[in-house]
Amino acid sequence: EPFAADVSEGKNDPIYNAHSYHTKVPYKAIMRYILHYTQPGDIVLDGFSGTGMTGIAAQFCGKKEYVEKLGFSVSEKNEVYYHDMLISKLGERKSILNDLSPIAGLIAYCYNHSLDTTLFMNMASEIVSRVEKKYDWMYRTKHDEVTLGKINYLVWSEVFSCPHCSGDLIFWDVAVEDNDRVKETFICPHCKSQLTKREILKNWETNYDSFLNKTTNQTKFVPVIVNYSIGNQRFEKRVDNNDIELIKLIEDQQVVLNSIPLDEIKIGDETNRLIQNGLTHAHHFFTKRNLIILSEIFNEINKTGNQHLKFWFTAAIANLGKTARYKFKRSGNVPLSGTLYLPSLSTETNVFQALRSKIKQINSMLKFIKSDSYTNLISNQSSTQLLIKDESIDYIFTDPPFGANLTYSDLNFIWESWLKIRTNTESETIVSKIQQKDLNTYQSLITLAFKEYYRVLKPGRWMTVEFSNSQASVWNAIQEAIQKAGFVIANVSALDKKQGSFKAVTTTTAVKQDLVISAYKPKTEHIEKMRREQNTEESAWTFVRQHLEQLPVFIGHKGEAQIIAERTPRILFDRMVAYHVQNGLPVPISSAE
Repeated sequence: EPFAADVSEGKNDPIYNAHSYHTKVPYKAIMRYILHYTQPGDIVLDGFSGTGMTGIAAQFCGKKEYVEKLGFSVSEKNEVYYHDMLISKLGERKSILNDLSPIAGLIAYCYNHSLDTTLFMNMASEIVSRVEKKYDWMYRTKHDEVTLGKINYLVWSEVFSCPHCSGDLIFWDVAVEDNDRVKETFICPHCKSQLTKREILKNWETNYDSFLNKTTNQTKFVPVIVNYSIGNQRFEKRVDNNDIELIKLIEDQQVVLNSIPLDEIKIGDETNRLIQNGLTHAHHFFTKRNLIILSEIFNEINKTGNQHLKFWFTAAIANLGKTARYKFKRSGNVPLSGTLYLPSLSTETNVFQALRSKIKQINSMLKFIKSDSYTNLISNQSSTQLLIKDESIDYIFTDPPFGANLTYSDLNFIWESWLKIRTNTESETIVSKIQQKDLNTYQSLITLAFKEYYRVLKPGRWMTVEFSNSQASVWNAIQEAIQKAGFVIANVSALDKKQGSFKAVTTTTAVKQDLVISAYKPKTEHIEKMRREQNTEESAWTFVRQHLEQLPVFIGHKGEAQIIAERTPRILFDRMVAYHVQNGLPVPISSAE
């Protein structure tokens, strides 16, 4: 196992602030594994690469300052030490980053390919300024009879009905106390009944959708609060008649742009929540004001063909849709992480301000990852059928989907609707009622992926599988899939985030923690030797001898030893039996023997 080091990402890390994708494994943690298992120039594969953090880690293994930040030291000969122990050599590793999702591929590409920061800043800023000249009027509000303010954001409130008197209830008015919190119980202003949110009924309204050329029925929302600025001063007020008239004027705008995403929202594990509120198409995800402006921005981006501008756009829009929850006593908005959910209080943020803020964050990211070489290959395919040569990979680090934790195709729907290229869900490796994929289907798909990993990995080399907080049944399915593919599990450990260290795991109760499985592909000569020795006791001892060669002899610090669970007789026997069974070999000896 890699040695202890600081793997916390930190709130100010530009890598993590640049894009709001659902999951990112800390690249510092991945660096530890790559340094441990590879040498400079080796090829690292991540078949479920998501945002491409494995690629960043592979590059940063060649940067002395980043390796030293992990707590390692680097000698004049570029040797990497942990205290006095030589563990690796400084140098870039090459990587192949693959994901089924097109948006993940785009994000991974932009994280791993540098772009001149001045060029990016100029292109993005010019687009914002050009579109703002045309639509700046959409974010104006009256401060008084002569002064106009610039809208920072509006708060929209859902409208419900009282179950007792059927009177309309503007959620902000009845349930919000002192702009600080939502009350657990509140009073109907019409019949004075005491209510909770569980009791009140959704209110619906019918509107004409000019993009679909038909009427739509959606849950009712009304604007209630405007936050705006005059110079450097910020103000807040109740929405007035002028604000309502402005919204009506915007709703009547005729827009003809091929960049507007009009994809129908398919029924899914996550998208169902939107559909149940009447949001049936991708453009319903945004207010008309933000949709018009975003469409103009994206139209300008498409003219350039620049991928980093698309990265910038997709990074910003997660906070510009109706799923952005209002944060009490704080500006801005936050969608619920890892889910598609329409909150009762949402924030409509000024698109131009959001995009300018995101320019700064991405500019910081581009400075951080600046690289003179291009050592990463980005691929968009299924890991169940990789277009990679046999035995061509030196090391695999992977963080695959685990059961029903996240339905990526649903969560990526809005982004991919803008890109006009969608995830092919047929081989999406998840548990999903909508996709009719149970745990057995999931295990079959993940086994196919691990078989591909086994095929492309060189004999005697390693695979690291990282995951967190899975159910015991999924955890067992993963272990079985790894062994079915032919790998030998050499260690299962739990990441202690506070200590930055790993502890051995031998039970399924560990699924509440971040877990890491280390497994290797046996050398060809060992496999052939065991096959020749089948039906004899020697096949068991051949396995044990080659397995012990892969395991650490000592784990500890400053002479204080820790138990190496994998070297205990019970675990050795379990590994031997599992390997023999998975490879169709008879188990030659009993546990006692």
